[in-house]
Amino acid sequence: MLGDELNKNAFELADLDKGRCALLVIDVLGDPTALPSPLREAMLPVVENAARLCDAARGAGVPVVFTNDAHILGLDRELELWGEHGLAGTPQAQPSPQLKCGEGDYVVDKRRYSGFFQTGLRLLLDELGVDTLLCIGMDTNICVRHTVADAYFNNFRIVVAGDATLTFLVGDQDEGLAYMETCYAAKVVPTREAVAFLEG
Repeated sequence: MLGDELNKNAFELADLDKGRCALLVIDVLGDPTALPSPLREAMLPVVENAARLCDAARGAGVPVVFTNDAHILGLDRELELWGEHGLAGTPQAQPSPQLKCGEGDYVVDKRRYSGFFQTGLRLLLDELGVDTLLCIGMDTNICVRHTVADAYFNNFRIVVAGDATLTFLVGDQDEGLAYMETCYAAKVVPTREAVAFLEG
């Protein structure tokens, strides 16, 4: 297949300059331990993998950038589709406590799916000297996909830690990852490989 031929030319993690990478955490929000089953059980392993990546990135001096929903009640069109969620100023619009967001990390609020759309994310990444994004988060087929699309359109190289992403609203997890790999030249790897790259 054509996609298989194209993917033969994909880069390897060893090709990357860690000094020009950032970890982009997309909508890993709220405390998953407070959620009802079965969503809690689905989210916890993903959040734990995200926490491992945040710790490894900080230890390696790689910037950790959170793009968080910060919706405005009564204004944001997304709320018409999905109901109230990620409202600005609420705990559900803050990074999951397991990720230990703090001083030295960067937070970019967003009101649409993509972390790039009418936010300061591109300017921040340019100022940090970043050309490669290690992307994780939720939902794989909504906010992660749209952010990864814009990262590709803005000429960033993209790595996605597949087991640090999750879809629970739309579509299939494996198909979503394959789509980003095929259409946006993303390198999809497990968390353990991404951690090894950051720690290496």
